Amino acid sequence: MSKILAVDLGGTKIAVAMVVDNQIITRKQVPTPTTSKQMTMVLSELLMPFINEAEAVAVASTGIINNGILTALNPNNLGGLDHFPIQSTIENITQLPTMVINDAQAAAWTEFQLLDNSISNMAFITISTGVGAGLVIDKSLQIGKTGLSGHAGHMLADPNGPNCGCGRKGCVEAIASGTAIGVAGQAFWGSECTGQMVYQHFLAGNLDAKTIINHSAKTIANLIADLTISLDLETVVLGGSVGLAEQYLQQVQHYLQQHPTAYQTNIKLAHSGADAGLLGAANLYCKNFKS
Repeated sequence: MSKILAVDLGGTKIAVAMVVDNQIITRKQVPTPTTSKQMTMVLSELLMPFINEAEAVAVASTGIINNGILTALNPNNLGGLDHFPIQSTIENITQLPTMVINDAQAAAWTEFQLLDNSISNMAFITISTGVGAGLVIDKSLQIGKTGLSGHAGHMLADPNGPNCGCGRKGCVEAIASGTAIGVAGQAFWGSECTGQMVYQHFLAGNLDAKTIINHSAKTIANLIADLTISLDLETVVLGGSVGLAEQYLQQVQHYLQQHPTAYQTNIKLAHSGADAGLLGAANLYCKNFKS
């Protein structure tokens, strides 16, 4: 029996869960802190009640994970957490073995386990605070030497598009993410507008919101087409708060169907929903470290 304390660190929320034999037993979630000091305190509060039950900690985190340190192409998504030593911080708190991996990579792995065994190449794309991806090629999860693999949200979508926090102009993330959706909505609903507010207007039939959401979905469809023609993808799984939102999948499918057949692939929603990162991190720890 495996008892893994899983952590999912995102741009807006941090969740912890006890995962016993790949099943979530208990789960707790709070907003993501914005400073290193606050993050250390929150991690301690969340993790300490479970450390006597767990054999290890497995973390799925936004950003690039290199040698246990959290960085990002777009530091804006991390607030004051850029270069946060997440692995050593958790090890100091729990005194337990700790593994840290990018959240989209972790989610890609758990969703891949649920696909038909004949599938070899898939991508998991998360559309949330930012846009990230995890790739499984020839049934092997791609991480990369520096943890960079799968950061498809920073592929070019529009050379004349908005500036991205990574320093580039017109990235997928700068157009399609929940953050970008909220920024686009500020022209219509004021400076306090969020991506969630825009989406509510979209579901209510507002034409301005429909234009914004369709721009996001078309950008993701173009990304899927580019990845499919490059990597011969057989399936793409969507996750994240925007990716899992009502009607979003259908919008992406609509735009992807406008591409030539060679660029099209099967798209589905994450079977594990918002828990894909938690389950993937726990699964990867058991696969790679548990004897």
